[in-house]
Amino acid sequence: MASSQLKYMSLGVLVCQTTSLVLTMRYSRTLQADGPRYLASSAVVVAEVMKILTCMLLVLKEHTYSVRALNSVLRQEIAHKPIETLKLAIPAGIYTLQNNLLYVALSNLDAATYQVTYQLKILTTALFSVSMLGRRLGVYQWLSLLILMAGVALVQWPSESAGAPEKKALSAGSQFVGVTAVLVACCSSGFAGVYFEKILKESKQSVWVRNIQLGLFGLVFGLIGMLVYDGERVQQSGMFQGYNAITWTVVALQALGGLVIAAVIKYADNILKGFATSLSIILSTLISYFWLQDFDPTGVFFLGAILVIVATFLYGYEGKPSPNPSRA
Repeated sequence: MASSQLKYMSLGVLVCQTTSLVLTMRYSRTLQADGPRYLASSAVVVAEVMKILTCMLLVLKEHTYSVRALNSVLRQEIAHKPIETLKLAIPAGIYTLQNNLLYVALSNLDAATYQVTYQLKILTTALFSVSMLGRRLGVYQWLSLLILMAGVALVQWPSESAGAPEKKALSAGSQFVGVTAVLVACCSSGFAGVYFEKILKESKQSVWVRNIQLGLFGLVFGLIGMLVYDGERVQQSGMFQGYNAITWTVVALQALGGLVIAAVIKYADNILKGFATSLSIILSTLISYFWLQDFDPTGVFFLGAILVIVATFLYGYEGKPSPNPSRA
């Protein structure tokens, strides 16, 4: 009974986190407000700081809230093992790029299209798992990947819409930028996720300690990116320009989302994760249409979305592989 309750609680948490992050990020990037809009590079940096602090609190909890034990663990696992720590630089840099790309994607795509297209990370993760971990996929999983590609292709199928040619051209340009950002993010997510899983399996370190290492590198890369691309604007108006309640909500959801998923995923199997993804896609579509009003669904979109949902279920149907460790 308790196990069943935890499963449904996991489902609720996964659906709420995934849907709310996408919708609030999209809303924050399209909201017309006075003054400058917040910097995506700044939000990525702040999220990394939040992740590091949260992971440190979790490590502290594991050691009965002993600050001395926390200092000892951080010294032994990070400072005294520089080679092990440096291994996390590669996925940290890729994750930093990915987090910035997601802001670009949701600045140019509606939440529903983004949600469906981003499921291509299942394909990239599967391919990298086969090549890097030697994992074997079953017939149903290969079939699901083909269905997934067909579904995403239909979602991106151009639709005829009324409007001025200039507006059409602008919309097509934004769509191209958004889709490109999502595709690169899918590739980076697949590689970094499998690379991180490989590192975790080769060591006995706590996942929270590994996430602290990732966060430290991510913070450095994020700061470099912010200074390179937004350095002038940071000097003029500060790092926290344009921040409001919505911005802080987006940052908190991005920072804590991976940690929440890592904490609850042990209670959820592949079918439940597929169900959560499907519910999230449906909710994103409905809210984009009725609330954000930036999405005009077509029959082709719904057909593509259904195929993606079917592929998500089908991928988790055959066998029960161990759940991939989630990166915060």
